[in-house]
Amino acid sequence: MKKILLSLFLVPLAINSSEAQSISDMLNKAKKIANENGAISASQTTTTYRKEPTPVTLMNNEEIGGGLREALKLGAKTATQNLSATNGFFGNQLIKILMPPEVKNIEAKMRQFGMGRVVDEAILSMNRAAEDASSQALPILVNSITSFTIQDGLSILNGGDNAATNLLRAKTTPQITAAFRPVIASSMSKYNVEQMWAQVFSVYNGLPIIKSKVNTDLTGYITERAMSGLFTTIGAEEKKIRLDPIGTGSDIITRVFGSKR
Repeated sequence: MKKILLSLFLVPLAINSSEAQSISDMLNKAKKIANENGAISASQTTTTYRKEPTPVTLMNNEEIGGGLREALKLGAKTATQNLSATNGFFGNQLIKILMPPEVKNIEAKMRQFGMGRVVDEAILSMNRAAEDASSQALPILVNSITSFTIQDGLSILNGGDNAATNLLRAKTTPQITAAFRPVIASSMSKYNVEQMWAQVFSVYNGLPIIKSKVNTDLTGYITERAMSGLFTTIGAEEKKIRLDPIGTGSDIITRVFGSKR
């Protein structure tokens, strides 16, 4: 009888102990899940948070001007560094300097008669000359950017992808041309290409059947093509900054150009 009573007494205890253990396990699991969810939420909040750019209407003219000048200096510096490097022109098919279109027939004839090496050396030297000259452009560009007025800045901010580049071209072409010509002339003298150009095409221009004369001023031709390549490259950098101001790593550029997106 005592054994029966003892068994009846222990059964509820066993059940209560089992239930207690089960409840404890459930609480521990719930706590673990809650902690994991909390960690995920915190991580997601950290990675997805992004500060909104300041609206341009809340910026003063000094901030706008500062952001524009910094962006333009960055674009000009990147462009001139890339162009002045070896193959900056020669390795870029978009701006590579080739023989003028009006002498394509002559170039073909020269290659036909075994003078292809001369033509290739001339083309390489023209591009090397443009690369040498490109380093001279940055101080001129920076000086012009520094002198931009508030009206210039607002027209750039509200303009198209190449608004700044077009304004730079208009303001700096005479100075950059003057800086490029002596450097290009010096580079061309290394290969005597100027003399070769003048001799060949002076005879060509003298033919009575020739209506479109070739410019025998090779330095002038290369200078013009180098200028075109310079501003094409600056324009590409300007567009890149407008599309991704955050990518510049500059807070002021991000705030100014980001406000327009």
